[in-house]
Order: sequence, then structure tokens, then C-alpha cells
Amino acid sequence: MPGRPNKPPDIEAPPPSLVPIPEPPEKKALRRIVPTHVALLLETWKGVPSPELTGPLGKAEAAFAAGDYATALTSLDLLAVRFAEPRWPSLPEPFRLLRVAIPTPVPPHWDPDHALAAAEKDAKKARKVADGQLTLARACVAWASGHGVDTSDLAPRLDAAAARLSEPNGLAPFYDEVDLLWTGLRGRLPAPKVGKAPAAPPPTADVEEA
Repeated sequence: MPGRPNKPPDIEAPPPSLVPIPEPPEKKALRRIVPTHVALLLETWKGVPSPELTGPLGKAEAAFAAGDYATALTSLDLLAVRFAEPRWPSLPEPFRLLRVAIPTPVPPHWDPDHALAAAEKDAKKARKVADGQLTLARACVAWASGHGVDTSDLAPRLDAAAARLSEPNGLAPFYDEVDLLWTGLRGRLPAPKVGKAPAAPPPTADVEEA
């Protein structure tokens, strides 16, 4: 307005920094296996995901139940690669977070975090991973609630986890809430239906030499 000095735009405060914490293999597997399970229940697959997708999930589930977390993570890694393959339908947000990350190569000086100290980079990465976990947890609870799964005791944990994440150094209590949510939801999910395996290509006829 004339005669009124321009007001600078409001700048949102950055989220509190989070100190990274160790991620035991059993927790790492739990935090991936449940949202991956829900991802294979989505309408994306028209109710019958390919055995090439349900097979690795089944192996991951069996290995996790047996306490073989290394094998569970290997199977989940395979699924993350397959989720990123162009031959499959693209997962909706936020389940795209389950795909293997394929970073675009850029010059180092284009990376806004290039000049940060290692500890600051680790803190930003920890925050990003935690934000992704909360987003996936919200989506999984929403899917379950909309498909007849009782989540009345799990939904409050979302609010508790979000509150923890807004606190400095709140990463450990955040994952306490999220891990309880994943554990509670895991036993309530239906098994994905298994579609037919892709047909093998027809054999090519040998061409006789003249």
C-alpha cells in the first residue's frame, strides 16, 4: 500500500534438529515390512499383485517371524528395486518412498547440503526418514481404517508420534510410538492376493540354414 513499508515475507521456522539414533535390524525391517505389505494391498494392483512382488514379501515376512532380519531386509531391498521398475504400475504417494532411491547426478556445488558438516547432514537425513515414516504410518492407518481393520487404538499413536517429532531430540520417543503402531498393525492386515505369474515368451522356431 502507498506510504506503507513493504513487509518481508513470513519465514517458517525450520523443524527441530534431530540427533540420529542407532537403527537395529529388527526395527529397520519392521519399519519397512508393514508399509510394504499395505502397498501390495492397494488398488494399484487391481487386487492381484504379481507373484514377482508377493513372493519377496512372503519371504520377508517368514524371515522376520523367524528372527532372520538380514534375509528379511534383503527381500525388502529386492521389492524396493522392483517397485521402481517401469514395468509395474507406479505406486501412489507416499508409498513411492518404498522404492529404491535413484538420485539424479548433480555437481556437488548444486547440492544445498554440500557445505554442511557431516553431523548436520546426518541430522537432516534422520529428520527426512522420520518424516517419511510418519507419512507412511498415516497412509497405512487410513488404508486399514477404510478396509474394515480396527485401528481405534492405533490412530492416537499418530498424534503422539507427530508431537514427539516436533520436540528437539525427540527421535527415540518418536520411534517408540511408531514401532508400537507398526507392530499393532502388522498382525491385522490381510494377506495380499497372488496374481498369475507372467507367461513365458513362446519359443522361437529355429531357422534352418539354406
